Amino acid sequence: MNTSVLPPELAALLDVRAVAALLDCSPRHVYRVADAGKMPAPVRVGALVRWRRTDLDSWLAAGCPATWRASRDWHNPVTN
Repeated sequence: MNTSVLPPELAALLDVRAVAALLDCSPRHVYRVADAGKMPAPVRVGALVRWRRTDLDSWLAAGCPATWRASRDWHNPVTN
């Protein structure tokens, strides 16, 4: 993906492969850590799952503390 042609707000969103490269782990491990609530929650852009780079940078700078939220809530959003 060429981020030079994306608007800044979208260029700052990372897909699972980019997050895995940032954390030096596999994409599957990123999903496991996210499911366990141990990293910032991703955002949904339509059907896509992305992480905000600023959230990840803050999380890494803080020493990777666990985040509190219900597990897997981003997989199956509840609609009313």
